[in-house]
Amino acid sequence: MSIERELNKRSGSKCELCGATENLKVYQVLPTQKGGIDESVMACSTCVDQIENPDNVDLNHWRCLNDSMWNENVAVQVVAWRMLSRLRAAGWPQELLDMMYLDEDTLAWAQATGEGEDDENKIIHRDSNGVILEHGDSVVLIKDLKVKGSSMVAKQGTAVRNIRLDHENAEYIEGKVDGQQIVIITQYVKKI
Repeated sequence: MSIERELNKRSGSKCELCGATENLKVYQVLPTQKGGIDESVMACSTCVDQIENPDNVDLNHWRCLNDSMWNENVAVQVVAWRMLSRLRAAGWPQELLDMMYLDEDTLAWAQATGEGEDDENKIIHRDSNGVILEHGDSVVLIKDLKVKGSSMVAKQGTAVRNIRLDHENAEYIEGKVDGQQIVIITQYVKKI
């Protein structure tokens, strides 16, 4: 059975965040360990757009989290916690966060993207031009890089799509080059 079919069954063919019934798709909650239904939610295009593009957030749309934060599925709880953390300055999201309980592993997963951290403690990844890099961005290598532990050389001009950020070191990102997952130093990339 496909992930989409399983999520439709689990969610009753509704967005697990806001309850919408149209424009649904599988949203994978990053970072993932194994992928699959336990690390995904069924979400509408409006929710996904606002999750991925913080500038598009409509605060009133997220009042739905008052209900969805109690969902039994951990991936839904993680997304709810992240959005409430992002919006907490508005007041009511902080009240909901104060009521929410996540076990240690779930909280660690929710915090893995840096949501909920104070701005002064947040690690910011920047490319060679000082442009801020976000999880899922695409970058291009600006010089040939030898890959440690292999004979591979990642060539200048190679595009690396859907990067992942190292949440402990602002100088490291991860991405796939020629099918191999590698760690790249941010001073050698430029955001596309």
